[in-house]
Amino acid sequence: MKQKRKRKSRRIKKNKNFFKKSKTDQVKKYIIITAASFLYAASVSLFTDPNDMAPGGVTGISIVLSRVLPVSTGTLILLLNIPILVYALWKFGPGFTASTIYATALISAFTNMLSVFGAATHDRLLAALAGGVLAAVSIGMTFKAGATTGGMDIVVKALRLRLPHLKTGNLFFLMDAIVVTLSGIVFRDVDAALYAAISVGCVSFTLDVVLYGRDEAKLLYIISGRSGEITDRILKELRIGTTLISGRGAYSGNEKQVILCAVKKPVYPRVEKIVREEDADSFMIITSASEIFGEGYKSYFTERI
Repeated sequence: MKQKRKRKSRRIKKNKNFFKKSKTDQVKKYIIITAASFLYAASVSLFTDPNDMAPGGVTGISIVLSRVLPVSTGTLILLLNIPILVYALWKFGPGFTASTIYATALISAFTNMLSVFGAATHDRLLAALAGGVLAAVSIGMTFKAGATTGGMDIVVKALRLRLPHLKTGNLFFLMDAIVVTLSGIVFRDVDAALYAAISVGCVSFTLDVVLYGRDEAKLLYIISGRSGEITDRILKELRIGTTLISGRGAYSGNEKQVILCAVKKPVYPRVEKIVREEDADSFMIITSASEIFGEGYKSYFTERI
């Protein structure tokens, strides 16, 4: 009961924050959503749909159904989204859902409008890549604006609340793979399904770049008898914060200072150079850090997407 009340209070607070936003912010938000909706519609009408590729999600299902029903792809996108939008209204509140309904309606309208132009290219590989990139950029822009493009976006957003350790792109990939497999069976065209899979992979990769950036960093553990000198140079020359951890060698029993340091990839070679110059016999462990929160990196208060 307590958890339900907390979730309800969070939804109420989120909706209040929505209405508190300035008119300028709202206008900017809906301009971004409009542009993103056009890009998404272009990815469908100009690349994937006319090349018989169903790149997953509600859009992919709509493309498949448009071949067996006398209904356009854009209209099917809107119709299939109705039950999902009802769920979003209950789960995320009217503030979030209003912008999502707007995005879904625009995607439907733009998809039907652009379909008259036909395929921008009949090269399926180029269509898969271009369609995937456009779709990913569109979804990322819409997510950052505080909405979704409807369909599986809402399902993914709901799953992210329960499974925050999974990246958005990975969740899209898993669900889209199911639709792609089904499309291959319906179209009886293995090539189309494989090209659609390429598009899905392109969406997954590009979406993570758009949402999380390519600011992955290196996490360093440096064990050296000259930890003081190394730390001083890192602080002065690179202006990067470090943390000293007290340690003791299991074999020698000697007390040691372990330098813990997170640096962005382009800066890492300079740190390595400092360590090599100060102590060529030092022991350094290097690992990857996919996300870092704090000064100089991401803010703790940025809403997780």
